[in-house]
Amino acid sequence: MSVVRLMNAFGLFAVLGVVPSVYARPRVMSDHATLRALNDGYIRAFLTADVAWYDAHLTDDFVCILTNGTPISRADFLAATRRGPGVEEYTIDDVTIRIHGDAALVGALGAWRRKDGTTGKTRYVDVYVKTDGKWKVASAQLTAVPK
Repeated sequence: MSVVRLMNAFGLFAVLGVVPSVYARPRVMSDHATLRALNDGYIRAFLTADVAWYDAHLTDDFVCILTNGTPISRADFLAATRRGPGVEEYTIDDVTIRIHGDAALVGALGAWRRKDGTTGKTRYVDVYVKTDGKWKVASAQLTAVPK
């Protein structure tokens, strides 16, 4: 194929909005979008007691600090997840994502209602670390918001 014919063929691809497969790149989700999706997955796993999700997305040395200041291990966190959330409604607002190299802080304000009708708010921050191209949660900190 002559250079002119090759250029004309490529020009036709450009006009049609088509990139030959040799030039196509797989679409990669940005870190920000990935962390937002992981935060959504974290909340969904909490509400559905999805231990498998947490098992796949927590670091081996994950620690959660509860609203009363008590740290719990990954194993204790997974055991608590198995028992279910203890709330029938949970929504989040004010989601923030701050990325610092291979570490990120994801936080939000959560509002909840228990089955007995009591309500409250909790602010959380989750620390994510990126290892081998994958983000995992290394730590979670929960703070009760006074009424």
